[in-house]
Amino acid sequence: MIKSILATLDGSEHSQTAARYAIWLATRLRATVVGMHVVDVVSIEGSGAFLHDVSGSLGFEPYLDFSSKMREVLYERGRVILEQFEASCREHGLRADTHIASGIVANEICEQARTADLVVVGHRGVNERFSTGLLGSTTESVTRKCPKPVLVSPVEFREIRRPLLAYDGSQRAAAAMHEAAELATALRLPLSVLHVGKGPAADRIVDEARRYLASHEVEADLAIRPGHANEVILEVMAEGDHDLLVIGAYGHSRIIEMVLGSTTEYVLRKATAPVFLCR
Repeated sequence: MIKSILATLDGSEHSQTAARYAIWLATRLRATVVGMHVVDVVSIEGSGAFLHDVSGSLGFEPYLDFSSKMREVLYERGRVILEQFEASCREHGLRADTHIASGIVANEICEQARTADLVVVGHRGVNERFSTGLLGSTTESVTRKCPKPVLVSPVEFREIRRPLLAYDGSQRAAAAMHEAAELATALRLPLSVLHVGKGPAADRIVDEARRYLASHEVEADLAIRPGHANEVILEVMAEGDHDLLVIGAYGHSRIIEMVLGSTTEYVLRKATAPVFLCR
């Protein structure tokens, strides 16, 4: 059961939506929420090295104190972001803890996640315009490394009313089904379940899910669809106007995914609703 939520905050528009999802869930699940901001040490050191090199090449005395000044500014910015988050929590009757750290952003988030049940992160971050692809680099790293479930939020907030579980019978999918059942029960919502496949094997997997969800007394609507999993999942999300997808995290090694691709990764990059990733 989700009782501790870690909201990662960087001041971006996506981050603000992530905060709204964290607060929305914490209010309904009666969970505690921690707002976290990480001062990116890579950007500080990179900026300092750049200015040092430029000033030296122009014949000026290098501005050796630049990094410390930059750090002070970024820490102050982080404190302002966390104060705004605390104010939003108070408006919803929540008591929030905050945490500010410095380091490699994804690593610090994953370290803090050890004491959380769920991590909420924006689809992209404050440096989105410099990112490649459709998913922020920090978010991608967190989804791969984080030891706890991760909810990746889109840029627009919608209250969760129609969750969808993508279930393929794997161990990670079983973990996702457990989280989906717990969440649907706590939020008093029906749960749609999708298996992409065909034949007796598909029937067996869906029957397995039906029996499991019956034990949780979850109102479940189960469906089997043929086709390519990544495309079918997105089609069903759009058709059913689903506002949350629960899915198992990456199922292959990084090397295999680079060659063959990953259903989870594809859906995560393309989905317009929040994606709840489980290991």
